[in-house]
This record gives sequence, C-alpha cells and structure tokens, in this order.
Amino acid sequence: MDMEKSERKGRVTLILAAASLIAGFGSSFQYGYNVAVINSPAPEMQLFYTQIYEDRYGLMSDNLLTLLWSVTVSMYPLGGFFGSLMVAPLVNKFGRKGTLLFNNIFSIVPAIMMNVSEVVESFEIIIVARFLVGICAGLSSNVVPMYLGEIAPKNYRGAIGIVPQLFITIGILVAQVFGIRNILGNKEGWPIMLGLTGIPAAIELLLLPFFPESPRYMLIQKGDEKTARKGLQKLRGWEDVDEELCEMRVEEQSEQAEGRLSVLNLFTFRSLRWQLLSVIFMNMGQQLSGVNAIYYYADSIYSSAGVSNEHVQYVTVGTGAVNVFMTIAAVFIVEKSGRKLLLLIGFGVCCGACVLLTVALYFHTTLDWMPYVSIVCVIVYVIGHAIGPSPIPTVITTEMFRQSSRPPAFMVAGSVHWLSNFTVGLAFPFLERGLGAYCFIIFACICLATLIYIWVIIPETKNKTFLETSKLFAQRNKMDIVAEAGDSEIKATGGESSEQEIKNTFL
Repeated sequence: MDMEKSERKGRVTLILAAASLIAGFGSSFQYGYNVAVINSPAPEMQLFYTQIYEDRYGLMSDNLLTLLWSVTVSMYPLGGFFGSLMVAPLVNKFGRKGTLLFNNIFSIVPAIMMNVSEVVESFEIIIVARFLVGICAGLSSNVVPMYLGEIAPKNYRGAIGIVPQLFITIGILVAQVFGIRNILGNKEGWPIMLGLTGIPAAIELLLLPFFPESPRYMLIQKGDEKTARKGLQKLRGWEDVDEELCEMRVEEQSEQAEGRLSVLNLFTFRSLRWQLLSVIFMNMGQQLSGVNAIYYYADSIYSSAGVSNEHVQYVTVGTGAVNVFMTIAAVFIVEKSGRKLLLLIGFGVCCGACVLLTVALYFHTTLDWMPYVSIVCVIVYVIGHAIGPSPIPTVITTEMFRQSSRPPAFMVAGSVHWLSNFTVGLAFPFLERGLGAYCFIIFACICLATLIYIWVIIPETKNKTFLETSKLFAQRNKMDIVAEAGDSEIKATGGESSEQEIKNTFL
C-alpha cells in the first residue's frame, strides 16, 4: 500500500498538467510576449506617432518623440507594479483561479485597443493599453505561481513552479519571431502583432473554468472541505487524499493565531522577518542583475560583431530560443538539484558573464575577435539567468510562506519585481551613456551580492511541505512555530509534541 502511494506521488496527472499549461499559456505567456512585442516594430510605430502628431499639431521634435516612446515602454512595468498591488485583495476575494479569469479583462480590452489604434489614428490609446496590459502582467506574474504552487504535489512543486517562467520565455520568443520584418514587424503588421496578446486570454477564459480552484484556498481560507477534497481528488487522480488534506489542516492550525494578514502587518510579524527579506532580496537581485539591460543591449552588441542590421533580428531570435531551451532544462533538473543550487549557479554565471562582457566591450574596437566574445557572453548570461534567477524566486516565494501570509508576500514580491524592472528600464540608457561598458560591472556586483545572500540565508526547500519550510526559518527568526490542534503543539525548535500527533487528531 505504501509503495502504491509512493508511485502515485511520482506522477503528474493529465488534469494537473493541463491546468498548469492553460494557466501558464493564458497568463504568463502574455507577460513575456508584451515584454518583447514592441521592440522589433519600434521604428514603424514611432513613424506612426510622428505622423499622427504632425497631422494634429505640426512638426514633432526628436526629444518629444523620445519622451512619448519612453512613456509607451515604461507604462508596461508601471502597470505591472499596480497589478502587483491588486494581488492580495483579489486572490483572497475571488480565489487563485477566479483572479486569473478576472485578469483576462486587462488583456482582451487592451488587445482590442492596440489592434484598432491605427484605424482610429491615436497613439494615446496604445499608451493606455500598455498600462492596462501591464496590470495583467503584474497580476499573472504573481497569481500563476501561487495557483500552480498550491495545486502541485510537493515532489513536483519546483518543476511545475517553473512552468510560468517557461511560458514567459516562450512568449518573448514568439514576439521576436512575429517581429521579423517579413512576418509582422512591418508597417502593415504591427497593429495585428500588438492585438494578438488577447488570444491566449480568450483561450484561458474558455478552458480554465473546467479545472479546480486551489484546494488549499478552498479548505484553509473558505472552510469548504467538500470542494477542496473533490478538487484534490481530480488533480491527483485517486480518491484517497486524506493525508494531503491532513497536512493542510495542520498548516491551518499552525497559523490560526495570525488570521488573514495584510501587507502592513506582514512586516510586523517576527516569525516572517527573514522570509520577507529573502523575497525582497531575490526579486531585487533578479531584476537589478541586468537581465532586461542585456536584452536591450543585445542588438548593438551583435551589430558591433559585424552582424548586419538585416540579420540582427535572427540572432536575437536565436538568443530567445536558447532562453526557452535552458528554462525547459530547469524544469527537469530543479527537483534533483534543488532550488538553492540553481540560484547559486545562475547568479554566479551571470556575474562572471557581466565581468567578461565588460572586458569584451572595452576592447571590441581594438581586437577583431573580441565582438564575438561579446556575443558568447550574452548567450552565457542568458543561460545562467534561465536556469536560476529567472524561474526560481517565485517557486521559493510560494514555498516560504503559508496560506494566510502568501498573498501579501506575493504582493510585496511583485511590487519589488516591477519597481526594479521599471528602474532598470529607466536608468540603463543613462548608465550606458555615462559609464559605457563599465555599466555591466554594476550588474556583476549586484549578482555577487545576491549570490552571497542566498548562500548564507536561504535554505533548500526541495520536497518540503509549507509548514516544514516555515520551520527552517524559525531558528533564524528566533521563534517557535506553535500549532494548536486540541492539546497538541508543533515546536519548530524542539519539544515532545510532533506534527504526527496533530495528524493523528485529524485521522
């Protein structure tokens, strides 16, 4: 019987796989797609801005065009920040799946707006739409990992938790492919290209309702054990889910004193201090490590290596393909190697790549072969980020917090993520102009600092329940985790009571 249970835990059911793929494609794909969708058609879109402005008001200056385009680009991460602020109230009110369905409003509406922008002769509608689709990305980048982390069994939580990042990289790659000038990255195709973001949202809106809401949400936050049991049976593919339901009840009992947490009182809980600091450091390190700047700088690096403007777009697509391939690899190795090791390797590789890229860019005009080293450095950096810093922080954020504290924790994580993203996008052109190649030394230092923090502070969370992960932080927070279930207690730092005693109360 035990062997049968063990075998069942080792497989992913069709329902679980389909729910993960639909949530990932319907939401996370759009995040990646909209990151890259305006890069290739930028010249055609800027020409559209100029023509509309001059038809209305007369000659447009270069500075005004630069400002309008900067606003268009920056509206996306700004919308992402505001979307992150909406995470906690929405997931507590509508649930994880319900929030993802509601979030499609912020994709379908702006998709229509961007698609008709040329017909109605308005560039303002694109700017507003970019903000709205940013809200969609801000919500999806936090809610999808939360939903998948809660429906996945603990032995597959890491692999399934990387699915959102995989779809983000696929979204970037698809946008790069569509952006090829012979496909949609041209005068006639760019409105269609912008509007395609609504298709994944429509598919999710049609299919996701057929899949279960998070059983943890239904049991712990809604108190609906019947629906939670039914959903869990559907996801696991067998009837006997008492052990997992029991583990949820143990988690519920251990956090009853906390109640439903807001962001404000999340910062006041000493038992969550290091978890919260870790989320902030990981998300700052992920975005301030220069990943967006690397993508931004890639075209000029490839041009300096002698790649013609006509072929740069194909090299960029190749880099996107490498990103997808390495993220797929991370899905298969995360449960074997663990989360912490992948983060350490990833940030270490990115740090080294940034240092070598600085050297290569400094000497690229004096040594004929040095520009090709620059290309290799960019690809190596992308590989390093894809296996650790890009996908793992959301996985660990899901695992470090229990049910009541998880929504505000993702709200904090998302806010830090998008503000850091916005900061890099805003500051990088000035860093590039002022420091030249040396700007990548700053990114190298950030990668090194994040690596040291992870090495010292963050524990390995592989194959741990949410409660077990909380216990790993209890000693660092100098707290006991006490869960009352009748007369039983769980003490993370020792004691005669054990988690099994609480399980026995329920079983």
